[in-house]
Amino acid sequence: MRLPPGQYLTEDFPVLTAGPTLRVPTDTWEFVIVTEAGEKHRWDWQQLMALPSERPTVDLHCVTKWSKLHTRWQGVSLDVLLEGVDTAADYAMVHSYGGYTTNLPYEDLLHGQAWIAYKFDGEDLTPEHGGPARLLVPHLYLWKSAKWVRGITLMDEDEPGFWESAGYHDYGDPWREQRYQGD
Repeated sequence: MRLPPGQYLTEDFPVLTAGPTLRVPTDTWEFVIVTEAGEKHRWDWQQLMALPSERPTVDLHCVTKWSKLHTRWQGVSLDVLLEGVDTAADYAMVHSYGGYTTNLPYEDLLHGQAWIAYKFDGEDLTPEHGGPARLLVPHLYLWKSAKWVRGITLMDEDEPGFWESAGYHDYGDPWREQRYQGD
């Protein structure tokens, strides 16, 4: 077993949220990608469910120092959603229902590194863990895997999201202990 520096192993799945737990009905849920030119690409719940899905097994690392290994998910790869999207963006801002945002480099959404996840351990993703759908970017600290995801804005310039504006690291690599600005 290998953990990033400063992390400890947990068997449970702690629930940490920057606000109240949201309950987003799937009949009103939608996911929108907006390019830097303003072009919009939309999916409702049924359209998302009709796309090819993957079942990644990944390790999760929280900035609060816990790690959970070999977690099993199901979701749609961002490679599928971004296919055919005309962009030269270098950055992305992820938006959640409830107003939460987080930023990351566009490249971190590609090449099998990120999913819109809607199942955990074979069950529908619960609201406490970001259901009906959350972004899953397991190679970064978990705050980058936005719960209750509703969209991504592609950008030419980087802008800080919610936690990044409060002093968290802009990138958040657990293997480099990038918890806070300056790490």
